[in-house]
Amino acid sequence: MQYGHSYGLGKRKSAVARAWLRPGSGQITVNGVPAAEYFRSSTGGLKAAKPFAVTGTVDQFDAHCKVKGGGTTGQAEAVSLAISRAIQFYDPPKRVALKVYNLLTRDNREVERKKPGKAKARKSFQWVKR
Repeated sequence: MQYGHSYGLGKRKSAVARAWLRPGSGQITVNGVPAAEYFRSSTGGLKAAKPFAVTGTVDQFDAHCKVKGGGTTGQAEAVSLAISRAIQFYDPPKRVALKVYNLLTRDNREVERKKPGKAKARKSFQWVKR
């Protein structure tokens, strides 16, 4: 890498994450807070750190992420995608390992909109005979 750092953008549902990677000790910060504290559940922090575990770069990079929108799960998965893209940009041969674990694929499922005459997107009101 020419400048010693890389950038990645990840999206999931309505969450958008931006990640910057620099060589370091393996710290992941999300909106200025360590990832373990930001994603209080154990799964959120693990999702964010999964790209490092898959590529074997756990203690090689510091990741600084900024996230907005969505809930905790969407934000965790957006951070994971952003970090994966940044790792791929920093070290292109690691793309193969990331692809095997589907970490470079954006999950494009969004919430379906509510339709008129329905209770929710697809749920109908209870049918009344008379």
